[in-house]
Amino acid sequence: MSATSHPVLRRGLVAAAAALLVAAAALIAVLIPKPASAAQLTEITGFGNNPSNLQMYLYVPDNVDPEPALVVAIHYCTGSGPAFHSGTEWAQLADQYGFIVLYPSVTRSSKCWDVSSPASLSGTGSDSVGIKSMMDWVDAEYNVDPDQIYSTGVSSGAMMTNVMLAVYPEVFAAGASFSGVPYTCFATDNGSEWNSQCSGGQINRTPQQWGDAVRANNPGYSGPWPRMQIWHGTNDDTLQYPNFQEQIDQWTNVHGTDQTADYSDTPQANWNRTRYGGTGAQAAVEAISLQGVGHNLYSWGMASKALEFFGYDTDAEPTTSPTDEPTDPSTTPTGGPTGGCSASITVVSTWNSGWQANVNVTAGSAAISGWTLNWTWPSGQSITSSWNADVSASGSTVTAGDVGWNGAVAAGQTRSSAWGFIGSGSAATPTVTCTPA
Repeated sequence: MSATSHPVLRRGLVAAAAALLVAAAALIAVLIPKPASAAQLTEITGFGNNPSNLQMYLYVPDNVDPEPALVVAIHYCTGSGPAFHSGTEWAQLADQYGFIVLYPSVTRSSKCWDVSSPASLSGTGSDSVGIKSMMDWVDAEYNVDPDQIYSTGVSSGAMMTNVMLAVYPEVFAAGASFSGVPYTCFATDNGSEWNSQCSGGQINRTPQQWGDAVRANNPGYSGPWPRMQIWHGTNDDTLQYPNFQEQIDQWTNVHGTDQTADYSDTPQANWNRTRYGGTGAQAAVEAISLQGVGHNLYSWGMASKALEFFGYDTDAEPTTSPTDEPTDPSTTPTGGPTGGCSASITVVSTWNSGWQANVNVTAGSAAISGWTLNWTWPSGQSITSSWNADVSASGSTVTAGDVGWNGAVAAGQTRSSAWGFIGSGSAATPTVTCTPA
């Protein structure tokens, strides 16, 4: 599509907007601790064609790559670019790996994206035009790597991610949709921002019909098509669960593959993951269903899962390690035997119902290609969720292993925040035993 075409979403039912507001408030409640850095979120004005009066916020890390990747991070209804910046870990990951994060922000009263109007869905106007103008501005200023442009969003932002990938398939390499709906599902012809049939999971089309909607917007385009990662909770009562399968149907058909999974697993409790068009971490479509989870499924650590799916190269050590002091600076390192490895748990934040910790892994006198960690909780603690590790528990004993890309550590070096978790019970930093691969 041309560089001046993009979509927008408008407000709908008051009750539905209220439900999205609750989800937004819950998201804001868990703010992400960020590394000390001179980099700041900056508002950019005068970025180009902007038919729906969007605002542009940009986060450029101090260690930005010479040809950086770009992640377009799109907020939920009632949200904003700054709120999405503070409520997710994308900026922290940018500090570690040197990519740029663009946070578009809606100014209309609903603070929802236009994923319903014909102009938005055809790529001839509205929000998608403004977002693409922002992307073009970033590219002109920072020489973005054209093969590493990604979009992600939550709720309304997930819907907008579906729209952006469908309108600009030649631009995006991949996307990650957290609690969204397929492209064109929210379409209306009466000016309404809300489509109750779609939100209620009542629109059921064939994979061919969903795929045709994307192809019809891109006549003559032969690919490659953007890959898509899809997240949805089985108990979502705002954008109901059937929309999960409809998104799978759409993007598998776009990629010319069927709807039979080539790979399935359970990466952690209550997560059911399927891959289509491939079995690896960068399959054409990856879908994660969260059993018993509602609309507000996004939690800290999921961005790292999306980054892995994007195929962004995080195999190397982060160019910048987190340096800020944790809110509870209790850290218990283990002595690292020569040629072995050691590990430590650092509590980075606590709240009434839980706490968050990161785990650092240090190699001894020789490089390691992987690690397995073990510890025993002192007084009934447990891990309720984790990211970037394969974790299992037996009673009070925890075992955690690397997930491939974060296993290698150079001799004498530390992989800071190799993985992390959310804990229940009182915060604790037990002694960790590290066994190298």
